[in-house]
Amino acid sequence: MPEDVFRWVITAGVALSWLTMIVMAGAMFGVYRTSKRVEERINPLIDKAGPILDRARSVVDDAGPKLRDVLDKVTEMTSSAREQVQRLEELVGDATERARLQLDRIDIVVEDTLTKVQETTTAVQTTILKPVREVNGVVSGLRAAIATLGRRNRASVDHATQDEEMFI
Repeated sequence: MPEDVFRWVITAGVALSWLTMIVMAGAMFGVYRTSKRVEERINPLIDKAGPILDRARSVVDDAGPKLRDVLDKVTEMTSSAREQVQRLEELVGDATERARLQLDRIDIVVEDTLTKVQETTTAVQTTILKPVREVNGVVSGLRAAIATLGRRNRASVDHATQDEEMFI
């Protein structure tokens, strides 16, 4: 490459570098101005936020131990509730089992009672009602015999024949 062309390339590179530096300086100046505006807007907020943050920090510092205490108590209550639920579950299971046993016993007693009632009914019918029926039959026979003997006028043969013909 000739020396003349080399000088022009170097000059163009230097000029390009110079132009880039000027653009960067302008951009930096723009960033500086923007940061100053933001700072001017934020400074009043910082002044107001300082006491609020201090209060918040003191509230958090005060509430920290209380929150830990509350969490500890909640943990204790939860474990106590679990224990109570386990006891209740055992109690309900035990009561259910006992109730089942009692129902089985009641079923057996009721079944036995019904069997005895049936046996008693059969015994009453055979030992009391059968003789009463027999006595009633004998009494009815005696009544019929007395009624027949008590009739003095007997029906004539014609009358008896007429009665028999009605049935035929």
